[in-house]
Amino acid sequence: MKPRAAAVIAVVAAVLGLCACGGPSTAVGFPSSAATPAAATASHRAHHARAHRQEAARPHRARHHRVVAGRLLAAHDPGEVTGTVTGPCQTRDHGQLPDPSCTPGAFDPAVTQANIQSTICQTGYTDSVRPPESQTETFKWNVAEPAYGQQNVSGELDHLVPLELGGANDAANLWVEAGQIPNAKDAVENALNQTVCNGQITLRAAQQEIARNWIKAAATLGISVRPPGSQPSASARPSPTRAASAWCSATVSYNSGYADWDVYVHSDQPDTTVTVSSGGYSHTWHTDSSGSADVYLRGPSPGQTIDVTLGSANCSATSRR
Repeated sequence: MKPRAAAVIAVVAAVLGLCACGGPSTAVGFPSSAATPAAATASHRAHHARAHRQEAARPHRARHHRVVAGRLLAAHDPGEVTGTVTGPCQTRDHGQLPDPSCTPGAFDPAVTQANIQSTICQTGYTDSVRPPESQTETFKWNVAEPAYGQQNVSGELDHLVPLELGGANDAANLWVEAGQIPNAKDAVENALNQTVCNGQITLRAAQQEIARNWIKAAATLGISVRPPGSQPSASARPSPTRAASAWCSATVSYNSGYADWDVYVHSDQPDTTVTVSSGGYSHTWHTDSSGSADVYLRGPSPGQTIDVTLGSANCSATSRR
């Protein structure tokens, strides 16, 4: 072999030796390709396990809840409509009863049997927890009616468990009750409130029965209900006394979100038509079973007088921002 050829062969052999594959030297400084997926999978599983543990420990912040038909829900939301409901929902008994899977009823846990005399049995309690009409009307039009498939329904947004029985303002307790205003349910609510405050039945029993079926609630609990507008029997009437003059009072608050005025009316006249007016603008609503109402009015400017007409009573307030 010629010296030059031998040198070339030696160089080639040396190069091939340096590039030989399959030995331990190929893994120096790098993980083997076979080990990479296993390590990544283990790391991935460990990460998800930690994430699941953290999620389980984190408090649930979703405002609404899963509705269970027949079970009253607890919601402390005085003065504010909370939650939502999605359909399809279906009323029962010609619109007099709600769908129990959408509207099972909800109560305020802050109202208990132990404190009824300072809450639901106290004059003015419902006013202190009732949401403004700007919220209730928006909920009626944009949430309740679409969920129930109601269009142009004559009726009012109703608290299934009424505020005077410790009801909540949650969506699970709100629906549009078809029929005339005021409706027959108001008389049942009044009767149950009186019997609870008199100690004849418990608060929880009244809440459960009116949520289950307000039409049958009074009969189930053994309570008599005086129809709206009727007069008590002569034996039940109190002895004649000096006739008291009908009265009302009003306060006004501007709602910047809806660019209107909330006129809060208080009176001694329950279930009575009330009209608020100012400068050619007016709106008519009705008082609830406690003689109160929240009537919105669009149009007046700040500083104008808003007049209130309620049965035989009149009062006024000034619109101030």
